[in-house]
Amino acid sequence: MSKPIKVYGHASGPNPWKVIIILEELRIPYEIEYMDFGDLKKEPYLSINPNGRTPSIQDLNTGITLWESAAIIDYLLDTYDKASKLHSTKTPEKYYQQQWEHFQMSGQGPYFGQKAWFTFFHSEKNITSAIDRYAAEIKRVLGVIDLHLSKTSQPYLTGQEVQYVDLMFVPWNGMVPFLMGEDFVKEWKETYPRSFEWNEKLMARETVKKVFAIKAEASKGH
Repeated sequence: MSKPIKVYGHASGPNPWKVIIILEELRIPYEIEYMDFGDLKKEPYLSINPNGRTPSIQDLNTGITLWESAAIIDYLLDTYDKASKLHSTKTPEKYYQQQWEHFQMSGQGPYFGQKAWFTFFHSEKNITSAIDRYAAEIKRVLGVIDLHLSKTSQPYLTGQEVQYVDLMFVPWNGMVPFLMGEDFVKEWKETYPRSFEWNEKLMARETVKKVFAIKAEASKGH
């Protein structure tokens, strides 16, 4: 690899940081272009991502441009994780990993995001039915992971070693105190202890700490 991968992201959005964690884990050179929200829905960015959201990447080493975080992560694994450090190419392990990948994309990200929207950003305030629904969904997602880890007695979602699917959950899980309030962290630890322990191990990884530090610094200027 001769050129860094360009990552288009927004400092406050969790999804670009999923990609950046994987880049750090695989030691792939990258550079971040921070996007303002107002620039996402117009050219030249719409030619990169017609959906007008982040993340997107451009890899000048292969000539590929991609958007949607899971598609980007799949590409990075297929292209740059030849040693299978973070993913399996064997059956059935790769499908077990894929099921958690899809759960993160369909179950965690959207529901956590909707909790943020209706709590902090929706024009009509105090829509308690929506806020309560998505708070319940956050608890449900944490409970699904807790039940799985309890039944398998594994430290990670698909075995004894951390894989990309574990790391995909990290940025949104890092938003839980903001979304649910600091007091909820105690409830998480007591009610979903295996899920809490799993997340604590992920948050303690040097790559994750580095990425959260980058995110915090970037958030100051955006």
